[in-house]
Amino acid sequence: MSDFIVDESLRLDVFVSKMLQISRNKASNLVKDGSVILDKTPILKPSFIVEVGKKISINLDEKEDKKENFKTDFKIPIIYEDSDILVINKPANLVTHPAPSVKEPTLSDWLLDKNYALSNLNNTRKGIVHRLDKGTSGALVIAKTNKAHLSLATQLKDRTMGRIYLALINLSLKENLVINRPIGRNPKNRLKKAIVQGARESKSAFLNLYNDDEVNLIAAKLFSGRTHQIRVHLSSINRYIIGDNLYGFKSQNDKIVRLMLHAYILYFKHPITGENMKFVANLDNEFLNYKNIKEKAYEKFSPNFIIGSFDDFHSWLCLT
Repeated sequence: MSDFIVDESLRLDVFVSKMLQISRNKASNLVKDGSVILDKTPILKPSFIVEVGKKISINLDEKEDKKENFKTDFKIPIIYEDSDILVINKPANLVTHPAPSVKEPTLSDWLLDKNYALSNLNNTRKGIVHRLDKGTSGALVIAKTNKAHLSLATQLKDRTMGRIYLALINLSLKENLVINRPIGRNPKNRLKKAIVQGARESKSAFLNLYNDDEVNLIAAKLFSGRTHQIRVHLSSINRYIIGDNLYGFKSQNDKIVRLMLHAYILYFKHPITGENMKFVANLDNEFLNYKNIKEKAYEKFSPNFIIGSFDDFHSWLCLT
């Protein structure tokens, strides 16, 4: 039995699909089978709207709920730690948290094996406030206490927690731009998202930092938090992140070892003290050495330069 606290009002099947990282059809079947419980009562209607703050329990079958004996002998850089939070630099190709379809060690497994104190608002994702896709590297904050978790989740929802990403793309941006297009399920591929009219509002800002005939460096800032948001918005203008085979990048000449997308800067108020905090997650060698981007655009990697550029851009566009 896995317990989840509802942090967003959604259809029950959508909520289950999101929490377990499974298809909506499979989530709907779990609901219809009586495996999803609210206030000790099974809810059998997939379209039932769950309310924020409620606890949903999901009874997975033994095969899905069985814990694999994963080895978590990999290293994860610690950026910051105190008694309330932990900020880490997630490596590329590491899954953030377990799901029935995941058959490999995750960040959550690593945290548990290292005996970190973790919030338990969500029993299957202890400490996890937000996630990064498997291929995406970078800054991630972990909550050690429930009080810290609730504060960070609120900041994430109202966007006072901010994240700025760096990416290498196949074609340069013609100009700095904001893309405001709704993102929903891709009707042709359940692994992907797509621009879908009437879906959830999604907005991203993009800065063109450096480009030449070989490589193009951009920064991205999110004003919403949809799955694959940066990748979907870029694909809507026929731009693709290097190493992103899912959304369309193809390479005949290069062996790409990772998705070139990195959560570079993370900022929020400390959940207990209220102090403004900013963290920078160092880039790995695979990213920095691709087409010699580090040497070509060294000054463009300055966090102050990137933050200042976004501030100027936002002021010009009257963004808040």
